[in-house]
Amino acid sequence: MNPTSVGARRSVRTRAVSAAAAVVVTALGAAGLVSCDTGNDDTGGPAFSERPTAPDTARFSGEPPSSVASSASEVVESARASASSAAASASAREASRAASVGAEIERSRQAAENALKDVQGQGNALGEVGMTGKPRADTGGVLTVVVTITNKTSEEASYAVQVDFLDPSGKVVETQFVGAEDLEPGGRKQPLVISRQPPEPVLTPRLTKAERY
Repeated sequence: MNPTSVGARRSVRTRAVSAAAAVVVTALGAAGLVSCDTGNDDTGGPAFSERPTAPDTARFSGEPPSSVASSASEVVESARASASSAAASASAREASRAASVGAEIERSRQAAENALKDVQGQGNALGEVGMTGKPRADTGGVLTVVVTITNKTSEEASYAVQVDFLDPSGKVVETQFVGAEDLEPGGRKQPLVISRQPPEPVLTPRLTKAERY
């Protein structure tokens, strides 16, 4: 056999093996690159599909979860309870205030009546007290008078006033007492006197006594 021919055939086989090895290495490298790009990007974040799956709207009920509905109901009931409590509290405060005012008026009335028990005649302060009527249209038809008490002395003083209501014949059918306590010099107070009698017959108020003490 010709040595030259044998050497040539060996050289061809060597080049073929080298070429095949190069093809394998290139394929493995490409596979490695594809695997790397598929699993992770340069930022280390997860890979995302270019076509995300649309939500299954057929599963949507259109109603909030029962827990949310329950919480909303509780909030509404709590708001109603708070409003009711606030209204009740305001009503209680107003009732308490009215009761306090009523108690003070009764106390002042009783003090004036006691101060006039032993007073003879018209008293010593008739010139310091005046009286005017209020229009019945403003009082719902109830006979009401405004008593004006003015301390015309130079010292603090208290006053007791008696107002009588007379019927058309001149008979006293009702007596009311009002007063002003610890009135400063020059000070003035205007308590109301309200008749408890019915609108008819029409009564006439009279300033009967006024005592300074």
